[in-house]
Amino acid sequence: MGGKLQHLMTRLHLAKGCDGGGAACRDVPRGHFAVYVGEARARFVVPTAYLKHPAFVALLKSVEEEYGFDHCFGGLTIPCSERDFAALLARLSSPASASWR
Repeated sequence: MGGKLQHLMTRLHLAKGCDGGGAACRDVPRGHFAVYVGEARARFVVPTAYLKHPAFVALLKSVEEEYGFDHCFGGLTIPCSERDFAALLARLSSPASASWR
């Protein structure tokens, strides 16, 4: 994903820090980014470290292949169920998954 991931990070204001000052910037802690999931576009705040986790990268690749990253909603939108995404985040944050770091 290389250059595309860097482009995505720039679009999410991760490469230079969030300097927009809007509400979306203020409530996302440093080192995190917002992801909108599912039809209802539920908002999740995710650690940027997950961008290097193989499972998260695989999810991003599959989203890119099927839908691309240019969404009219403005943020990173992942069209999977909220339940599935929350389960992935739980797996990534578990101590058993810490070996990838």
